[in-house]
Amino acid sequence: MVVEKKQRLLGALPGVDDVLGWEEISPWVAQHPRPLVVEAIRSAIDSLRQQILAARGEDDMVDPETLPNSIEGAIQEYLIQATSPRLRPVINATGVVLHTNLGRAVLAPAAREQVDRLGQGYCNLELDLETGERGSRYSHVEELLTRISGAQAALVVNNNAAAVLLALNTLAAGREVIVSRGQLVEIGGSFRIPEVMEWSGCRLVEVGATNKTHPGDYERALGPESALLLKVHTSNYSIIGFTATVAGAQLVELGRKHGLPVMEDLGSGILLDLTPYGLPAEPTVQESVRAGIDVITFSGDKLLGGPQAGIILGKEGYIRAMKENPLNRALRIDKITLGALEATLRLYLCPEDLVEQLPVLQMLTVSAKILERRALALAQRIKETVDAKLKVEMAQDYSQVGGGAMPLAQLPTYVVALQSPVLSVSSLAARLRRGNPAVLARVAAERVLLDVRTILEGEEGEICIALAQALGHGG
Repeated sequence: MVVEKKQRLLGALPGVDDVLGWEEISPWVAQHPRPLVVEAIRSAIDSLRQQILAARGEDDMVDPETLPNSIEGAIQEYLIQATSPRLRPVINATGVVLHTNLGRAVLAPAAREQVDRLGQGYCNLELDLETGERGSRYSHVEELLTRISGAQAALVVNNNAAAVLLALNTLAAGREVIVSRGQLVEIGGSFRIPEVMEWSGCRLVEVGATNKTHPGDYERALGPESALLLKVHTSNYSIIGFTATVAGAQLVELGRKHGLPVMEDLGSGILLDLTPYGLPAEPTVQESVRAGIDVITFSGDKLLGGPQAGIILGKEGYIRAMKENPLNRALRIDKITLGALEATLRLYLCPEDLVEQLPVLQMLTVSAKILERRALALAQRIKETVDAKLKVEMAQDYSQVGGGAMPLAQLPTYVVALQSPVLSVSSLAARLRRGNPAVLARVAAERVLLDVRTILEGEEGEICIALAQALGHGG
């Protein structure tokens, strides 16, 4: 009986040409390329065919009367997915300010405006408008970087791993780089300092112990093949207790004594001391410059608050050599990144207004009182939207800096905690994540938590829409 019904259903499936002739399909044929619509039809029919073949009994059978509607729905879903951008905005309600998976730093309005302007036409990327001759793309940000940091020269590549790679390759290819064993960090995405060194053509020489390294450890490791002393800021973890590290100024003194340059990878990199706002102390770029470090590398899209970029500062001779390295061309940044970075750096020229202008610093320094007020307002708005479908409460919690920065920092925050009487916590979080708009929350203590610290102004209404959609799917 089941076999016979399967055969009838399979025979009832229309052909591609038949579906193309349906009146309901004509708007999609008009809106989309014909090959894409044909592809969608084939996918819909094949999906139903597989469903029919997989049926084990009467209860699993497809209703013949719903076949046309099922095909239409599958075609529409296919076309929506095929024509929708894969990279799209999401709402970050996780409380992680520099969320690596969500693009890290939110750009300042000034940077977004500059990106929009540059994307609309041509620009003087490598043209000196004064002379009419070819110029350097780095000139647009080099003066700003040297002015803000105090360094002699600057160069920007596409991320900090690239900055470290280029610097090591230029300064020490084929020779030894001496680094503390406690600083052989993994910098994200399974990229580790020893591996970056290997690809740069250097030979790693580890000194000291995991928790303690002294100046004498570096000095004893020096030899005729030594090319560079490297210091790496452990920005994504902290060793506490019985510890000792060698300060940058001490390494500079040792380097001068033996005629070796000193390089420091600051990782996240920061141009503004945030301790007045109650945040943990982080070594600033300016401190490293004043200490006499020859080459400094750090990220543009973390605590600096700009686009993804690897920034290299240092002495003129070393930076010039990196600019002339053929590897630099493979690592260079484009006009959009340069524009966003330039606009971000210009904000640092007025440090008194910086926290107000830069989203990352706004999120990191916002007061608990403001967060509480925002959480109360969001909770009330959600209650009005979903009525009794959710248990909605406000609670105190902690946010994170993220992006491998300030790993021990706990930022007191307020969250809106959600519980559904019919959906599991994981199911509710998944529906929010898959929705449109997509909302990323965190799950803790059997509740879905919306941390208002990272919810941008104006996103509260979108969160309510996303919740209504998620709950409207049923149990």
